[in-house]
Amino acid sequence: MTTRTVDPTQELAAFLRTRRERLDPQDFDLPSRRQARRTPGLRREEVAELAGVSTDYIVRLEQGRGLRPSANVVEALAGALRLSPDERAYLFNLTQQRPRSVDRPATTAAPPLARLVTDLSPLPAMLMNHRFDILAWNGDMAKLLLDFDTLPPSQRNAMWLCLMHPEIRDFYVDRERVVREGVAHLRAAWAAHPEDRALSDLIAEVTTHDGEFARWWAERDIRVNGRGRKALRHPDVGAIAVHFEVLMPLQDTDQRLMICRAADDESRAALDRLCTR
Repeated sequence: MTTRTVDPTQELAAFLRTRRERLDPQDFDLPSRRQARRTPGLRREEVAELAGVSTDYIVRLEQGRGLRPSANVVEALAGALRLSPDERAYLFNLTQQRPRSVDRPATTAAPPLARLVTDLSPLPAMLMNHRFDILAWNGDMAKLLLDFDTLPPSQRNAMWLCLMHPEIRDFYVDRERVVREGVAHLRAAWAAHPEDRALSDLIAEVTTHDGEFARWWAERDIRVNGRGRKALRHPDVGAIAVHFEVLMPLQDTDQRLMICRAADDESRAALDRLCTR
């Protein structure tokens, strides 16, 4: 048995045919047609009607005749064929298009992820969404950074706290680097979620009230930083350096799990003292 690389054109043709043939016409509000169905599933003209394209276009796609659908057409085909999220992603990959996000911005922690945050103790951990809203945290993260329970939900945002909260403003040794990285990440999130009014409002608020943010935002740096090191000045135990890792689950993809670990022996001892307080 030998393997070969995928031929995207032929695989796209076969994939569209199989998805079309698996659909039950009775599940669709389609005009009745007199001719009997000789094959299972929807007819090509029915898929074309649902997707808003010509029947000839569907025929050429299913015959593998070298067409490359636009992102809008791929989106329409995914809807017409009632593809699952995984199938939709596969279709976008085959057509070499970038899908629009189908996940709504997370406003509450997914229960399994919230439990995982708790189970990660004694490692400080928290769960955020793409705009840095803090959705869940364990006690160790609260001791390391701030007791988030004391804040109104509108202020439980890592970027807002770093810029606007009096205790957190001076918490980071290399504050400029930390904020610059956050600004670059936030700009990438803003471009990926142009419909997110809450994110736009956050950016407008901090731009108005923080000159540093406004200056760095205008530089248009883009960076998604999921791993690194931060040096902290903790008011109770002194200097702490942590390595952080940000993980994104396959499901609930608008949620990001941040886990911190001590970066050296001194920091590990400081974290141990902090966690036993």
